[in-house]
Amino acid sequence: MTLAESPPTVASVVSRLATWARDYAPTAEDLALADRALQDTAAVTLAARDHPISRIVAGMPEGARWSTLGHVLDFDDLHLESTTHISVVIVPTVLACGGDASAYLAGAGVMARLGMALGWPHYSSGWHATCTAGAPAAAVAAGLTMGLDDEQLATAIALAIPAAGGVQAAFGSHAKSLQVGFAVDAGIRAAALAQAGASANPAAVDDWLSLVGGDPARLIIDGPAVPGGLAIKQFPCCYAMQRPIAALRDVADRLPADVDAITGMRVSTPGSGMQPLIHDNPTTGLAAKFSMPYAVATGILDDYSGFAEFYDDAVLRPAAQQLMSRVRVEQTPTGSNLLDGEVTIVVETADGSISTSMANPPGSPTRPPTRAEMVAKFASCGVDVPDLVTDLTWQAAPQMLRENLTATTHAAAGAPPARR
Repeated sequence: MTLAESPPTVASVVSRLATWARDYAPTAEDLALADRALQDTAAVTLAARDHPISRIVAGMPEGARWSTLGHVLDFDDLHLESTTHISVVIVPTVLACGGDASAYLAGAGVMARLGMALGWPHYSSGWHATCTAGAPAAAVAAGLTMGLDDEQLATAIALAIPAAGGVQAAFGSHAKSLQVGFAVDAGIRAAALAQAGASANPAAVDDWLSLVGGDPARLIIDGPAVPGGLAIKQFPCCYAMQRPIAALRDVADRLPADVDAITGMRVSTPGSGMQPLIHDNPTTGLAAKFSMPYAVATGILDDYSGFAEFYDDAVLRPAAQQLMSRVRVEQTPTGSNLLDGEVTIVVETADGSISTSMANPPGSPTRPPTRAEMVAKFASCGVDVPDLVTDLTWQAAPQMLRENLTATTHAAAGAPPARR
């Protein structure tokens, strides 16, 4: 019986992923996705250069530091099928190891496939799948860049498993982005150890996958590098907040100018869309990035929900606190990812109500951003960012990050957008 014909046991999953990663031949579409992922990740990483966490991570290795900065604003891309932030793990890993688009696609593909094998039950039980799927995938991306063979890649995956953790309870604190950085560091370290001759039993993944609710039967080897593509965020907050904010922007001209006229807001959403939104009464910008009430408040109050709208002082605005207290969320039967079904919001006033619904927000795989929209996002990340990232190459990116992440003064959010 050949490897391809063997039953999909957990032990064989490691070998199948390693073989797939080495043998995969990128298509033109894959390479375009990789370049967009590089540009998007570089932009959101530069946008965090003055974030307080930049001082905290100053002593961390490059890959972990870049990953933490790239994730702290929650503006990085998402793979919906696995509920993982693929690029903020794999791009810094590849850049720190001197790799290219092919290494990114191999690592991204492993992360997508492993995340899909972990499945929604894993995420909905409270795991941070970006970390659990990310550490072994980072080991693959780093290992290919280091020239590891299939057996060494399998060893690297197994060596990364002890660090394949992270929980959603960290959402709304520095720990969320830090644990993503830890996953990158673990993957690079595992690949280096495998290259040096460390041994590991790939069957050790057996226990791990079972313990965290994964199913090897869900492993998909064929298809594009990243099945389903990547969702590109339009607002710097959890992906589960993208469509309520966008839905309210669609009816902005119908909302009352005086927010005191709003008596209540009813949100109907599949329960899966609420899974990461663990903060009902946020008082900090980080917590507000994981709050449905704040998604509604900023969607009503602000012409655009950008970086400034997720500063602490914006969250503490009396109008925002007032609106959040009037939000009622009704969860319909849960789905299997953050974009199942649609969100419906009813804004109630003394004169009637305004209703809006949305299934797929701008930037989702079915509504991919145009180049102009990407450039606009880059511009929101900093005045100089468009020139730095629109034509960025994998070879030039590491030095660009090294040079630009040393800045100590930078208006990361640009000019604050207008507020109502």
